[in-house]
Amino acid sequence: MICVILAGGSGKRFWPLSRRDHPKQLLNIVGDKTMLQMTVDRLKKVKGVEDIYIITRSDLKEKVINNVKSIKPDNVIAEPSGKNTAPAIALISAIIDLRNPNSVVGVFPADHLIIGHLEFQKAIVTAESLAKEKNAIVTIGVKPTFASTGYGYIQHDEEISEKNFEGVYKVKTFAEKPHKKLAERFIKSGDFLWNAGMFVWKTETLFKGLKTYMPELHDSITLISEKIKECKNYNDIWKEIDSESIDYGLLEKVNNIFVISCEFQWNDLGSWNALYNILAKDNRGNIIRGLGKVLDGKNNFIHSEKIFTAVVGTDDMVVINTDDISLVVHRDKVELVKEMVKFLEETGSDNLV
Repeated sequence: MICVILAGGSGKRFWPLSRRDHPKQLLNIVGDKTMLQMTVDRLKKVKGVEDIYIITRSDLKEKVINNVKSIKPDNVIAEPSGKNTAPAIALISAIIDLRNPNSVVGVFPADHLIIGHLEFQKAIVTAESLAKEKNAIVTIGVKPTFASTGYGYIQHDEEISEKNFEGVYKVKTFAEKPHKKLAERFIKSGDFLWNAGMFVWKTETLFKGLKTYMPELHDSITLISEKIKECKNYNDIWKEIDSESIDYGLLEKVNNIFVISCEFQWNDLGSWNALYNILAKDNRGNIIRGLGKVLDGKNNFIHSEKIFTAVVGTDDMVVINTDDISLVVHRDKVELVKEMVKFLEETGSDNLV
């Protein structure tokens, strides 16, 4: 199997630590390695992984090559411009198919935290076998431990009763991030899993799906593939491609799609609150990374490497200090951080994003 890591995001929910020129996947968020390096190291340990590719933004390509160990520079592919996951996956799959025709490809986010390697490896090996034997698209689902409103969900039918495919289900529907009451209903029903954003398929299966459900993208990628074979620039074709997610454009429409139910610990680290939930806390539930102190307050998160930050008489706050920005946000409102970034972009404050 060949693994693809999607590393083109900007990590806006982790602003102001995550910035356009140094996004979340290149940060040491939960240890002494970047999230991207942790993902590379995790995949290298999986049995049967032959090679690893990374697709990223053109402005991040050199940083990725220089900062990630044990990946061949030729395997770091730059999108001419950001087009969401469907075009990115189609492009990297076309490149892989030219080098290794009809490979099994696994697609993984660059910035998720996974604990439980044996369980993770078992799921990926099963997904590879399923993709080969059934010409199927396979997704990875994680058994939910609480009613999260920050994750998408996958609803499944009954488990398929076949040897060697334990914990494999036919996908019924995909669900976007729900509100609290709906998330609670999902958990109570017992047939919903968290969507971990990982997919496995043969390149042939992917291209057939694109031809049926995303024909314009399929045709554009076919033209781009010809350009690549001729060592010609394909930017003019790329710029006409519409931005679309692989979930909405393909996965929600295909029939031959399965989900593997997994129990490894998984967190997409999609916000400051998600990070708060996994870090060690003091006896008042406070986290201080760097310089700071909380008096008469609980469940606060401070990240301040250079400035002493004092929080007094306040609960449930996130305070992030960088060299040029201070962020103060209630933990219940961390999803709005992305809106602040949008405001700065729209008002011309590009130096702050």
